[in-house]
Amino acid sequence: MNVGRYDRYILSQLLALFSFFSLVLVSVYWVNRAVGLFDRLIGDGQSLRVFLEFSALSLPQIIFLVLPVSAFVAAIYVTNRMISESELVVMQTAGCSALRLLRPVWVFGVVAALLLAILAHYLVPAARGQLMNRSVEVSQDLTGRLLREGEFIHPTDGLTVYIREITELGEFRDVFLQDRSTPDVETTYTARRALLVSSEAGPRLVMFEGVAQTVQAEGQRLSIVEFDDFTYDIAGLIETPETRTLHIRELSTPVLLFAPRAFAEAQGSTLAEFRFSGHDRLARPFFALFVPVIAAATLMLGAFSRFGIWPQILLAVALIIPLQMIWNVAESVGMRQEGMAWLAYLQPTAAGAIAALMIALALRGHQHPRRQEAAA
Repeated sequence: MNVGRYDRYILSQLLALFSFFSLVLVSVYWVNRAVGLFDRLIGDGQSLRVFLEFSALSLPQIIFLVLPVSAFVAAIYVTNRMISESELVVMQTAGCSALRLLRPVWVFGVVAALLLAILAHYLVPAARGQLMNRSVEVSQDLTGRLLREGEFIHPTDGLTVYIREITELGEFRDVFLQDRSTPDVETTYTARRALLVSSEAGPRLVMFEGVAQTVQAEGQRLSIVEFDDFTYDIAGLIETPETRTLHIRELSTPVLLFAPRAFAEAQGSTLAEFRFSGHDRLARPFFALFVPVIAAATLMLGAFSRFGIWPQILLAVALIIPLQMIWNVAESVGMRQEGMAWLAYLQPTAAGAIAALMIALALRGHQHPRRQEAAA
């Protein structure tokens, strides 16, 4: 097989399987998250459109998490198939070194690193910012949480609502509303009909043919007022903050790297969290670069083994696990202590060292492929 064709052949195999495994892992991860998201949003009276919008905005973060795993599994699968079908043995017998055979894997690692960099610096912050904005809007949307019939609901603290029926025209029949938002005062409204109307100041509930009963804790006094129509200010129960704090994941990388301490604290974070998160975005793509190389180089150690390469597969997995543990420890320390942001580069540095070691062992083991093949 021509070496140029070999590179294109292996790279196409890696990219195809990488896409497949990414789709599978993202689907599994997304379904796991979507169950809780669906219960929360639909339970609050939101539409299916809102659920799909929130799900789509969470996808960049999910892809960011599973992409290195997909790259690792794809490299394991392709290298294992090449060994089992003796394709790797043929190339080594033709005089190709392990370093030459790993060239398409390096290119694949660069592609994975570029994808991770785009996600980390652009797509994830943009999607997270939009998600946070929509979350604030949904949390303030008291209207959707009222539109449920036949059950007692609590759209906000101190408020209980029951609607027996909602007609096709949007009219409420037999409405019960209890307001305990004012300390030591409890007001219960009952009405035969009601309508939810919009205004510049927010939603209003207009009740018709009803009674308002107010009980004051002091003196246990009861006041009863009958009304033909009464407007209840729902918008007044919604706390609308003038500004919201920005989450670290929605901030740009330059902001995380260079923002002053006052800005970090104003967003409810610390300067250590800002700096580590910024450097982590720079470091994670390099980790994705080395992951497939570690997988392929480790499996090449067993290319001439009569007992299969399962020990090499297990070894590759065992080499990745400590790398994740290194990142966990680095994040724990770097997020708490200022001046420790350099720990974000510890994981890719360790991954690069392991990749170099596996390549060196593969080169030493395959220096004389013809002699090893004859001995086998």
